[in-house]
Amino acid sequence: MFAPTNAAFAAVPKATIKKLEANKSLLVKVLEYHVVKGEVLAARVVKLRSAKTLEGASVKVKVSGASVYVNQAKVIKTNVKASNGVIHVINAVLLPPGA
Repeated sequence: MFAPTNAAFAAVPKATIKKLEANKSLLVKVLEYHVVKGEVLAARVVKLRSAKTLEGASVKVKVSGASVYVNQAKVIKTNVKASNGVIHVINAVLLPPGA
């Protein structure tokens, strides 16, 4: 799972937040766009060029120097273990195509 920071959520435009609040199916799509099936640790993420999300679309994965990006979001913390998988913290909210 790619989990945005609180600051990332705060940076989402208010119009986008209102759109998501008014359209629960779109909100679910946005949430599912942050989830990749299985436990994908950082060592595997850096070898990927893309990853299919539960939403159905893929996110792009790019390594630039010592940084890793998922679409335009920078991964700022990796391999946070959770009871149901692993979390990679990102600095932006990911929006699926068409959202």
